[in-house]
Amino acid sequence: MSAPDSRSPLLRVKDLHVEFATYGGIVQAVRGVSFEVAAGQTLAIVGESGCGKSVTVQTVMGLIPMPPGRVTQGEIYFRGNDILATKTIAGEEIRGSQIGMIFQDPMSALNPTMSIGQQIAETLIVHRGMDEAAGLQRAVELLDMSKIPEAAKRSKQYPFEFSGGMLQRAMIAMAIACEPAILIADEPTTALDVTIQAQVLDLIKELQQANNMALVLITHDLGVVARTADEVLVMYAGEVVEQGSVDDIFYRSAHPYTMGLKAAMPSNNTHENKQLVPIPGSPPDLFDPPKGCGYAARCPHAMQVCASLPPQRHLLSAAHHANCWLHDSRHPGPPAGLFYAEADRNAEGAP
Repeated sequence: MSAPDSRSPLLRVKDLHVEFATYGGIVQAVRGVSFEVAAGQTLAIVGESGCGKSVTVQTVMGLIPMPPGRVTQGEIYFRGNDILATKTIAGEEIRGSQIGMIFQDPMSALNPTMSIGQQIAETLIVHRGMDEAAGLQRAVELLDMSKIPEAAKRSKQYPFEFSGGMLQRAMIAMAIACEPAILIADEPTTALDVTIQAQVLDLIKELQQANNMALVLITHDLGVVARTADEVLVMYAGEVVEQGSVDDIFYRSAHPYTMGLKAAMPSNNTHENKQLVPIPGSPPDLFDPPKGCGYAARCPHAMQVCASLPPQRHLLSAAHHANCWLHDSRHPGPPAGLFYAEADRNAEGAP
């Protein structure tokens, strides 16, 4: 796992709010998400289905249809340029060229009427101005880089002729075709068996290191996070509840939701007789989000203040924070297993 890059961030998302107008009302899908990612760094965004992970990165990519979607607040900067205001930098389109994306379901993301090679070449023709012959030749090279055997032959085949693992590799080849500065991988190992998952993750990391790309990995699988991430963003009900290094999240968990995710994760330690503990209940209705902490109704440590007031952001170290009232100065102490930085508690008390 590479060390986090200390240079200026390539991508900065600040206080992002995204909502959708539906027949049933307004869905507040993303509520105040902020993060940064630098070249060579891997940021994992984790959480249950429906917590806002994919909506966040699709907003970065400009893939949210507006309407019904709408960004009500927030800023997104790529290399210091506001990409909510403009989709181009110096006349060059950002999406697909500067920021690539691997989609969750390659079968639905790929065009069934075009060969794999044509689809990869199309990216190069549009963004790099290549002619068709040069684009197709480069497509073969990219498929070979993605470890697809007989790349020249496979480039002429159609998506239905590929297995799930090969489709994911083809998506990777397409995403890196223009050598983007940032690669977003949205659940890249969904529906793949364990062996193929490991191969796909290793391939992504290998390509990242070769090109010094920033990687934003969207997943609900903490095993994938442990294998690949430098920094981790834990989301729940459209909000960030904890953020820190991968070691902070796994060994110094500071939010009950993070602890719940870990308790529900299976272990490969055959000597450990561990029982999986599911998180009870369901996520809140984002048509009408809770006034306080979104996790309060499911939290075994919830207090009265949790339901009535949104939790403050508590710094536990320079790069680790959690949004939880359990870290407030007037709380007598943390539950067992919850990381608690005594020296960093707020000087003021809770309401």
